Amino acid sequence: MSIGNFNILGSLADIVDILLVWYVIYKLINLIRGTKAVQLLKGIFVILLVKFISDNLGFNTLSWIMGNIITWGFLAIIIIFQPELRRALEQLGRGKFFSRSGIQEEDDQDKLVEAIVKATDYMAKRRIGALISIERETGMSDYIETGIPLNANISSELLINIFIPNTPLHDGAVIIQKNIVAAAACYLPLSESPFISKELGTRHRAALGISEVTDSVTVIVSEETGNISLTKNGELHRGLQLDAFKSLLENELVTRNKTKPTSSARWNWRGKRNG
Repeated sequence: MSIGNFNILGSLADIVDILLVWYVIYKLINLIRGTKAVQLLKGIFVILLVKFISDNLGFNTLSWIMGNIITWGFLAIIIIFQPELRRALEQLGRGKFFSRSGIQEEDDQDKLVEAIVKATDYMAKRRIGALISIERETGMSDYIETGIPLNANISSELLINIFIPNTPLHDGAVIIQKNIVAAAACYLPLSESPFISKELGTRHRAALGISEVTDSVTVIVSEETGNISLTKNGELHRGLQLDAFKSLLENELVTRNKTKPTSSARWNWRGKRNG
């Protein structure tokens, strides 16, 4: 084999090596996204930045302190990131670490939509108030921690039982994370927009508030009217009929249906209410 062929093979090996490293880094970022580990990583970046600056500016004492922090930091990282490392090893053992990423696979996405639509229809007909927020790319772990952890598989029956009046979990929001009901009775931030209609209650304000700080999709069932509403990206779609609601939910949550919602399903919260 000629030297040229060896050079080509070596270059291909380098490219594959770099791509594998970037893929592993990408999967690790997905693994810790939405957890407190993100903030810890920012702290580590600040320490490295301070060490670099102190080395270049001749701040010997500060450089020595940062050097010792970095030296012992490896052990600290293992202790601090123990939950994330354990989860990564579990996924690796199950063969999920290198699987295709996303909010859910299409089957799980369909199951999620069907469960929410069925539960919403049941509660709307009986005027059972509900607030359901579905996590997408922006992590919602901080809000999950304000509620009661469930970590249960999604089902319409579970959602209905949670919001039955005068039960311990009915007051607050349910947060769904990767096809799992992560927690119930969660507190969501209230929107402070002065343009919100005064007839809207706390549920609608909380749904708008979470849509302003995350990319989540949040479903509201009005306890007073039984109307179905949905918030996303700071917008409130009010008074949705069941078919329009399902279509809008599929457009947002099902990968193959990533199309622009129809004008009949799209309502800005500043506009008139439908029904």
